[in-house]
Amino acid sequence: MRIQRSLQAAWLLFSFAATACAQQLPLTVGDALQRAGIPVEAAGIYVQEVGNHPPMLSANAMQPFNPASTMKLVTSNAALEILGPTFTWKTRAYALGRMRGAVLHGDLYIKGGGDPKLILENFWLFLRRIRAKGIREIRGNLILDRSAFEHMPHDPAQFDGDPSKTYNVGPDALLLNYKALGFRFTPDTAGHAVQVASDPPMASFPITPPRLSGGECTDWRARLQPVIDAAGARFGGGYPVACGERTWYVHPYQMTHTQYFGLVFRRLWAETGGSFTGDVRDGVVPANAAPVSEWESAPLAEIIRDINKYSNNVMARQLLLTLAGAVTKLPANTVHGAAVVRTWLSGKGIDAPEMSIDNGSGLSRTERLSAASLGRMLAAAYAAPTMPEFMASLPLVAYDGTMRSRLVNQTVAGKAHIKTGTLNEVRNVAGYVLAASGRRYVVVCLVNHLNADRAYEAQDALLQWVYENG
Repeated sequence: MRIQRSLQAAWLLFSFAATACAQQLPLTVGDALQRAGIPVEAAGIYVQEVGNHPPMLSANAMQPFNPASTMKLVTSNAALEILGPTFTWKTRAYALGRMRGAVLHGDLYIKGGGDPKLILENFWLFLRRIRAKGIREIRGNLILDRSAFEHMPHDPAQFDGDPSKTYNVGPDALLLNYKALGFRFTPDTAGHAVQVASDPPMASFPITPPRLSGGECTDWRARLQPVIDAAGARFGGGYPVACGERTWYVHPYQMTHTQYFGLVFRRLWAETGGSFTGDVRDGVVPANAAPVSEWESAPLAEIIRDINKYSNNVMARQLLLTLAGAVTKLPANTVHGAAVVRTWLSGKGIDAPEMSIDNGSGLSRTERLSAASLGRMLAAAYAAPTMPEFMASLPLVAYDGTMRSRLVNQTVAGKAHIKTGTLNEVRNVAGYVLAASGRRYVVVCLVNHLNADRAYEAQDALLQWVYENG
């Protein structure tokens, strides 16, 4: 209790200091908020020169806000410092049975390590390595070991009621190709039909195409009336010829991770010249299974570039669980992941009592963080040995990632690394600005309001103001 009171007192003292250093909002920022119909109270703003400096600008900085995808900054920075930038994930194959020539009389096991980016190309190379070990035919079953992550029921419709969105894919220790499925629709006017191809290709996965229809190409996805499960894809609606060739990426939520993995495995294994007719099911690698091969992921420093530059929610979820498993040495869950992050922040002298971590990606209605806590973490990250890797993972304003189309014609273009965060009624930016003076600043602006979708002008004005006045 005494420790808790001390932490609360320290937080109040910091809050008073931050408020005392606060300045009135720059006119360009205040006017933009007013035009957008966003009251100042709906924005948490924190600007500080990196190093041991007081805040240059602070407004509602201690208030908890929904951070949206700026929460990925916390998760990725914690992972860089705890796991190290060269950390990799391992996906391993084992065999249990007798080998006679190129035939495995037994089961093949694949054990996942939580790799966030086991994409199709990498999985194909992994299967080639297994084939290179002399296994051509598997006369047994394929057993998938996903025990690195605790079994956690996941409702893909919980967040926004649209389970088919690819960002609603749940985490999995053996996540393959983000469990996404792409359909390419090509109208064949001569044959009065629609050609449909899937990516990745799947074995025994029939596709019933939509009928070719007329009309304008508006709301074409809704017209398809899809049913996608382990038995195939059926499109009961129409596809307008005016759409031309289009590709639609979906989360096939009506099939399990195991079913998805099995359908892709059967197809790719056959393409490598392999033979397999057994079942695909979950299990655990037995102690007497023999190692066959392994796939090592790209290093963490490369993985977080995808997470932050392109705001990949599925990968961020995987990363939080990886942190949990690496520290606790137990099957990972989000509660342990949140505890690991909170302990790490406290160890850096950042006690954020307002912080709430749901899944570490920001794709949540319950995650909370203040502009001051996020700003202080960014300042500490700049002083850490992993600063180059962390900063390189953030979008470069006007050049790439989620900031590639913003501030293109302003002098701050190319001078700021900024992560965005977007949800309904939430628009956030956070990162670093290299001012014209040569000094670097941490900048955080969190907006939670009904009119948050109009906050871009004010946030861009803030970044430009810091560049000019910092």
